[in-house]
Amino acid sequence: MSVACGNQVGLQYLSGDISGGNARCIAMLQAFQEVVKDYSTPPEKTLNRDMAAEISSCVSFLRECRPLSVSMRNAIRFVKNRIAKLSITLSESEAKASLKSDIERFINEKIIGADMVIVKHAVTKIRDGDVLLTYGSPTAVEMVLLHAHELGKKFRVLVVDSRPKLQGQLLLRRLIKRGINCAYTHINAISYIMHQVTKVFLGASSVFSNGTVYSRVGTACVAMVATAFRVPVLVCCEAYKFHERVLLDYSICSSNELGDPNAISKVHGREDINYFDGLTNNANLKFLNLMYDATPSDYISMIITDYGMVPPTSVPVIVREYQKEHLL
Repeated sequence: MSVACGNQVGLQYLSGDISGGNARCIAMLQAFQEVVKDYSTPPEKTLNRDMAAEISSCVSFLRECRPLSVSMRNAIRFVKNRIAKLSITLSESEAKASLKSDIERFINEKIIGADMVIVKHAVTKIRDGDVLLTYGSPTAVEMVLLHAHELGKKFRVLVVDSRPKLQGQLLLRRLIKRGINCAYTHINAISYIMHQVTKVFLGASSVFSNGTVYSRVGTACVAMVATAFRVPVLVCCEAYKFHERVLLDYSICSSNELGDPNAISKVHGREDINYFDGLTNNANLKFLNLMYDATPSDYISMIITDYGMVPPTSVPVIVREYQKEHLL
C-alpha cells in the first residue's frame, strides 16, 4: 500500500497532474504519511534505520519521475531528521503516531500556514490605484491578490505569460471569475507594458543564500525589465524553500530541469503549423526547453516570507533561523 502510494504520486508528477512547488511537496509528505502508517518493523531491525530506508526508497522513485525541488529536499531532510530523533523507548505505534503528527504539523505550519502569513504581509504593500504585474501562476501571489480584492482594495492586474505552458491563463481565469480587473499579455511585450506597472509580484521555487531567486524560466527577464523601469519587485516565498547554498547561475548549470523538447518545437493545438518540419530528428539541432532560471538579488527589492519581509541580503538569517528551528 505505501509503495503503491509513492508510485502513484510519482506518476502524477510525471504526467503533470501534480505541479507547483507546494502541491508537489504536500503530495510527497502525504505519501510519506502512508508509508509510516503501513510500516511494520521487520525482525532484528530497528525502526529508526529501517523506516529511513523505506522513505529513501520512496524518494528514489519520485526522483526518477521528476527531479526533486529544493523545497522537497528540505522536507525530506526534516522527515529523516525526525525519524533519527525518535526515542528508542517509544513503542512502534507511538513512534509512528509521533512521526505522522510531525509531518502533518510541517504541512500545516510551513506550507499552508506560511502562505497565510505571507498574504498578511504582502497585502500591506498593495494600495488603491496600483497596477500589479505577475508572471505565470504563482500560488502565493494569487492568494495575495484575492485577499487584497476581498479587503476592497482597488487595483488592476497584468498577467504576463509565456509558452509552452501558458500557466498564466489559468490564473487569469480565476482572477476574472472573482471580479478582479485584469489584462493579459505574453513576455515578449514586457518592456511595452512595464511603464504602466507600479509593483511586480513574483513567486519562487526556491531562494538561495546569496539572495538569488530560482523560479520559472522567464522570471529573471521580468525582474530585470522591472528594475530598468524602477518598478519594485516583490518575491513571495515560504521559508521552507530557502537553501543555504550560494547560486550564481542556475540557467546553464546541469541541475536545471529540462522540459519536453516537443513542447517548443510544435505549436499546441495547431498540427498544421510545423516550422521545424524535417529538422526535429536532425543530429545538428537540439531543442532546449529549460524549466527554471536564476534571478540575481540585484533585481529583487524585497522577499516576503513567513518570517517577515526582508531584503535579499537577509536571506542567510532566515536560513539560519529555519535550520535552528527544524534541524538542530
